[in-house]
Amino acid sequence: MSTAPNADPVLIHSPLFAELSELEFNAVTAFMERRRFIKDEKIFSEGDKGEDMFILLSGSLSAHRVQLDGTQRLMFDIVPGSFFGEMSIIANEPRSATITAKETSDLMVLQGIDFYRIVFEHPMIGVKILTSIGAVQNTWLNQISGHLKELVTWGETARRRAITDELTGLYNKSFLEESIKDKFKLGSIGARKLSLIMMDLDRVHEVNDTYGTLAGDKVIVAVAEILKHITRMGDIAARLSGDEYAVLLPDTDGKDALRVAEHIRQDVMNTPVQVSKSPGSKETVELKVKTSLGIAVAPAHASNERDLAFAADSALRRAKEQGRNRVEIAR
Repeated sequence: MSTAPNADPVLIHSPLFAELSELEFNAVTAFMERRRFIKDEKIFSEGDKGEDMFILLSGSLSAHRVQLDGTQRLMFDIVPGSFFGEMSIIANEPRSATITAKETSDLMVLQGIDFYRIVFEHPMIGVKILTSIGAVQNTWLNQISGHLKELVTWGETARRRAITDELTGLYNKSFLEESIKDKFKLGSIGARKLSLIMMDLDRVHEVNDTYGTLAGDKVIVAVAEILKHITRMGDIAARLSGDEYAVLLPDTDGKDALRVAEHIRQDVMNTPVQVSKSPGSKETVELKVKTSLGIAVAPAHASNERDLAFAADSALRRAKEQGRNRVEIAR
C-alpha cells in the first residue's frame, strides 16, 4: 500500500491493512475513530458482548483470562500495530479475555456494524480484510501450536523424571510400588498371577572401595542395561536404591519368573564391565559382577502389595545367606 497522507504510520503498517490499496485504506479508516485509554482502564472484559474491533496505535495492553480457581492469568501482551476483538464480531461470541491498558494507550476503533457495512458494500475490501485476519490467526495458531508442543514435551520430561531413576533410566521405587498397588486394586491378581523379582549385586561396595564411586556407578548402569534388554513390554524394571533392583512381571507364574531371574543372573555374571583402574587413570580393568535374586508370586505368596515385597525380599536374603550368586523363590 502506498503511503496515505496524514495517516498514522502504525495504522498504515498494521497487518489488518496489508492487502489494501491507499484508496481502500482511506475508505476503511473513514469509519474508524480514535480513543484514548488511561493506565489500568479496561478496553473490554471477558464475557462482554463483542461490538467493536481495535488497532493499538501507541502504548501497550495486556490480555487476561479467569482461571478455574478464580485467579486471573496473563495470556499475552498487545503491541502497537496489533488488531484485536475481531473474532467476537465475526463469530458473534462473547469476549474471550479481558483487555487492560498497561499504560496510557491510543487505539483506533471500528464498530461491528461498520465492519459489516464495509464487507457488504465493498466486498473486495471485505475479502482483503478477512484474508489479513485469517493470515494473522494462522500465525497465532502456529505460535500456540509451538507453545503447546513445548508444554507437552516439558510435561513428558517432567513425568519421566518423576517416575524414573536418573542414573540408570530404569523406573524408580515409587513407580514400582504404585504399579504393584494398582495391580492388586484392579483385581488382576489371581489366575493371571504376578511375580516380583528382588535383586542386588554381590559385594559391589568392594568395587567402590577399590576403584571409586564412578566405577561403581558404571557397574550399576551396566546391570540396568541388562534388565532393559531382558524384560518384556509391560514388565517393570526398577532401581530401588544403590545396587538394589526389582523386576515386576505381570501374568507370570513362579516357573517363568525363575527362568527370567536365572537369565538375569547369568547375563550379569557373563557381562564384564570395563572401569578405570583408579580414579582419573586411563588404564582400565575388567570386572565381573555377580548378583543374588529372590522371587515371590501372587497370590501364592501374598495377597497384597506389602506382603509380595516382603516375600520377595525374604527370598533374596536367603539367596545371599546361602552363598550369593543364586536365585531363591519364596516358600
